[in-house]
Amino acid sequence: MKSRTRARSLALQVLYEVDMTGHLPGTVFEQRLQEMHLEGESELTSELVEFARQIISGIIPLVGELDDVIANYAPEWPFDQIAAIDRNILRIATWEFAVSDLTPLKVAINEAVELAKLFGSDTTPRFINGVLGSLADHELEISEKLKKGSG
Repeated sequence: MKSRTRARSLALQVLYEVDMTGHLPGTVFEQRLQEMHLEGESELTSELVEFARQIISGIIPLVGELDDVIANYAPEWPFDQIAAIDRNILRIATWEFAVSDLTPLKVAINEAVELAKLFGSDTTPRFINGVLGSLADHELEISEKLKKGSG
């Protein structure tokens, strides 16, 4: 797995647990880092740890806005019926291309599909690609809406 994909994977795991349990993001993040260390997984560099932290801290305050954007621009997929892991993959990709300005649209979509292959069901990669394709058609509008919400 590529190093930035591993950082996104860490962020996804944290966001998923926070979404499902309401645990504090900082605590979950530190626990996941500790688990990576204990399990002997190749550790993330400080830059990649910071990248994962940026994703988490960027998404948490915008969850409502991200969810609204995803629901509004991809209405053929009822948001309340999207699996939690899929929801969080969509949040990460949308935040990356529309808010952070660190990741080009195509890279955000490709990375989301990779996460979907790792963590989702057999149909998740295609689903993620389809939803993000719908969002991509409105990239500038979405970016403007979300940046207002984060400002």
